[in-house]
Amino acid sequence: MPDILIAENLRGAAVDVLRSRFDVTFMPELWKYPAKLLECVGDFRALLVRNQTDVNAAVIGAGKKLIVIGRAGVGLDNVDVAAATKAEVLVTSTPDQNAISVAELAIGLMISLARMIPAANLDTKNGNWNRLQYVGTELYGKTFGIVGAGKIGYLTARRAQALGMKVLASDPFISRDNILLSELNAELVSLDDLLARADVVSCHLPSTAETQGIFNAERFAKMKPTATFLNTSRGEVVVERDLLDALKSGGIAGAAIDVRMVEPPVAGELEQLPNLILTPHIAAFTQEAQDRVMNAICDDVTRVLEGKSAQNAVNRV
Repeated sequence: MPDILIAENLRGAAVDVLRSRFDVTFMPELWKYPAKLLECVGDFRALLVRNQTDVNAAVIGAGKKLIVIGRAGVGLDNVDVAAATKAEVLVTSTPDQNAISVAELAIGLMISLARMIPAANLDTKNGNWNRLQYVGTELYGKTFGIVGAGKIGYLTARRAQALGMKVLASDPFISRDNILLSELNAELVSLDDLLARADVVSCHLPSTAETQGIFNAERFAKMKPTATFLNTSRGEVVVERDLLDALKSGGIAGAAIDVRMVEPPVAGELEQLPNLILTPHIAAFTQEAQDRVMNAICDDVTRVLEGKSAQNAVNRV
């Protein structure tokens, strides 16, 4: 009997171990063909995906033998957890395994913006030596604002604090006596207050009905014209047209985004902006993070298929 269907390009030693213990079908391009996924998912007890497969209610309903869905990553916007729970299918994810890598990229993007590293690099490689063209700004003494103070937000802010930055946090789901905020000596404020005061705004939000489009023209208008904006979370939280306008008009000084509304995006005006850094959703893509992610998700899928409890269950069935 087929055991595990892998619908995206998930590889590594942990997957090799799965292959040695179970009947694994590896179809790395299956996420591109929803009809094909519906057709074949019913044969398997486990479905293993990253963030590109739309595991909707129809897919879950077609998975008559499914007992577990493994999401290799932290976001769950591509998995209908409610439908899975109703169908008594366990969903497991990897909530912390890539957090360090995401935090490190956010800090790298912040420094790159402050010191204009990408532009200076390209200009110098083109044979120039324009020192005075690349006078940047120090981060020491500046205010770093995290929007979404979960594990990744905390780890990012901790690294910003090490650079001598003051930390503000906005998150409606944490209290003022939160121990992680205490460690950061961070001030918990409203989103509007954070936007008005922060020199760097770093977004760490999931994509939900409440957060989609939260960074829009109104929100960018509340930021300092000298401030920069980072997004390593989900593209849906930003209205890209409004970000474009804010960057072109000087409403904000710069931005760096690793995620887009549509991935891969169609190249447009954003790609032409000199004060915008773009990366292709690579925040979690380090060897170390991917090893941790694959080890954790493959271990949980193994545990469930063997009748044991998952370590990182998202729902209860």
